[in-house]
Amino acid sequence: MTATVRPREKEEREERAVPAPPVPRGVTRQRLTVLPVVLVALLLATWLWFARADLDPLTRNALSGGQVTEALWQHVALTVISTFFVLVIAVPLGIVLTRGAFRGAAPAATALATTGRATPAIGLLALLAVWLGIGRRAALIGIIAYAVLPVLSSTVAGLQANDPTLLEAARGIGMSPLGVLTRVELPLAVPLILAGVRTALVLTVGTATLAAFGGGGGLGVLITTGITDRRMPVLVLGSVLTVALALLVDWLASLAELLLRPRGLDA
Repeated sequence: MTATVRPREKEEREERAVPAPPVPRGVTRQRLTVLPVVLVALLLATWLWFARADLDPLTRNALSGGQVTEALWQHVALTVISTFFVLVIAVPLGIVLTRGAFRGAAPAATALATTGRATPAIGLLALLAVWLGIGRRAALIGIIAYAVLPVLSSTVAGLQANDPTLLEAARGIGMSPLGVLTRVELPLAVPLILAGVRTALVLTVGTATLAAFGGGGGLGVLITTGITDRRMPVLVLGSVLTVALALLVDWLASLAELLLRPRGLDA
């Protein structure tokens, strides 16, 4: 009996064509150890470089008056606000697309999400700036629209990858549809969902640098100032802070993935 059931289950999983499984817990723990080391080394190297650099008056003016701190906090605000709305939009929408009559729309939504990720972010932000005007609102909408896609795809894939026999067993012991969703389906889908959230967070940090072109602020202001004024220290500082923030966000997301991953699901 076992020899006939396992190949059949394997064929069913292959037919679902779900994406690759999330990063194993051992790899996640390695990331938690390596990323802080890389982050500290990057910041230390930048500080040593600035300590020995000969800054001209224009460069000092661009980096004085709290402008760097203001740009950093603007970037953090863009990332936090957009991530909140991405989770509020993508996860419930992914759940809806795996329920009842909406299941037929899941493949189309996944294909649309995959296609949307190939769209240049700067083009989307530029169109929104033309439509909504220059400011933070257009930048936030563009970042949210771009970051929703990986979370939506991972949510749908995670829920569809659940073993149907486990769901039937949960229904068989008298669980309501809501109970099956919250106590069985979502916990089993957590690894894939968190993998999509981590991807979206890193994308958000990178896309937020483009908000400067639409008046949204952020570290992109330092990068564009360094390019237009031909001041390498300003460009380097903006780029390094963006990379450092992306590494920090990735580390925090990896930590959340390790802590929230249900026990017994080690890959």
